[in-house]
Amino acid sequence: MREPNDQIEARLVSVVPSERQIRHQKMEFYAFVHFTVNTFTGKEWGDGTEDPAIFNPEKLDAGQWARACRAAGMKAIILTCKHHDGFCLWPSRYTEHSVAASPFRGGKGDVVKEVSEACRKEGLAFGVYLSPWDRNNAAYGSGKAYNDYFVHQLEELLTGYGEICSVWFDGACGEGPNGKVQVYDWERYYRTIRELQPGACIHVCGPDVRWCGNEAGYTRKSEWSVVPERTRDTEKIKEKSQQEDSTAFRERRITARDEDLGSYDLVKNEEHLVWYPAEVNTSIRPGWFYHESEDDKVKPLSELIHVYEGSVGGNATFLLNIPPMPSGLFHENDVRRLHEFGRYLRETYGNNLLDQAEISADTSEAGHGIEHVRIDDDSFYKTEDGRRTCSIRVLFPKETEIHRVVLKENIRCSQRIEAFRILAGEKELYSGTVVGYKKIAGFEPVVTKTVTIEITDSRIAPTLAFLGIY
Repeated sequence: MREPNDQIEARLVSVVPSERQIRHQKMEFYAFVHFTVNTFTGKEWGDGTEDPAIFNPEKLDAGQWARACRAAGMKAIILTCKHHDGFCLWPSRYTEHSVAASPFRGGKGDVVKEVSEACRKEGLAFGVYLSPWDRNNAAYGSGKAYNDYFVHQLEELLTGYGEICSVWFDGACGEGPNGKVQVYDWERYYRTIRELQPGACIHVCGPDVRWCGNEAGYTRKSEWSVVPERTRDTEKIKEKSQQEDSTAFRERRITARDEDLGSYDLVKNEEHLVWYPAEVNTSIRPGWFYHESEDDKVKPLSELIHVYEGSVGGNATFLLNIPPMPSGLFHENDVRRLHEFGRYLRETYGNNLLDQAEISADTSEAGHGIEHVRIDDDSFYKTEDGRRTCSIRVLFPKETEIHRVVLKENIRCSQRIEAFRILAGEKELYSGTVVGYKKIAGFEPVVTKTVTIEITDSRIAPTLAFLGIY
């Protein structure tokens, strides 16, 4: 264990999430839906010259999307309201390149409205993706004129479709018709969102949620939410926009240099720190938009489980893309997988074995006893001040088979735990580093009567908001 420095550690744990970031973290698992003219051309990136007449999803059923996502255990849908091709899924007043110029619903359609209403009917939150790169708009590359246009479209989305949980920006950027690259006025975009939807988190090219660094579903061994403030600027370049999931892409994006963003040694001398949690985004298929050739390439259940338990169970959130077909429906293979995944979550995490057990701890602060970890609410366990380690013992009434342990810190008190281990009797089942909002510790099934959770290193007196044994 390192030599403690109370002054440094107090500064690190003074960095805490905003209320909007806490609400976002609680969503845990939610959907991306990529849908535009690309769905009809077979492209991943459109060039803006597509004829709106090709967009006609005659069987579009946003209710089907929302029901499938809810069945998977998702809490929200983020829709690509406008991708790089500039085609708007709502009848924007600021361009003719939209559903209003298409045959969809006789030119009276509004996909954004249908999806937002379906989400609310199914109890899901709704978010919007709006690409800053618009390959159809003549003002792109002109500076303020294009930024005015982009803000007008933001205003339409943020005022016409009820409460928005997320605004998702990537850094895609190219040359406009004049050969110049558009300089995005990010701060103006952020001000607009804060004014019109103060509860919405701004993702990736934004101050609230950061990209994990790849689109293949991989997370760091230690995913910290307290990171250097300069981390917020790392994605504002076009090269890091969406790519097809591939080995080459994973190797190019995950390097030794960016594997560590928040360890004690890395941040102890940083002057400016922020709470900037990670989001993992990947697609249920190889591509982000629908391609018939990928109908038999839907990710297997085992891979989705691996990504979920590494992301949601690794102090990140999980954004899974499901691309609709040209008909406007999710393919049956995707829907089947979503139902299978939801069933896995219910069967695996639906019965907390801690409910049947006794629990004790070797230290606790008055008012924050260990019994608080039984319920996942605002109450929490905390050690006495000055104690950076603790041992928590769980005793079952009889020998019990277990294979998952879930730990959650009270992130309102920042992220504190740096190392822990889990034992069944004297046998170590798992050793880990950070916990954060949620840690899923998975191991081979073992039969035991006792489980011990040892927190072996913390930045300051550790907290636990919840403990689950499955």
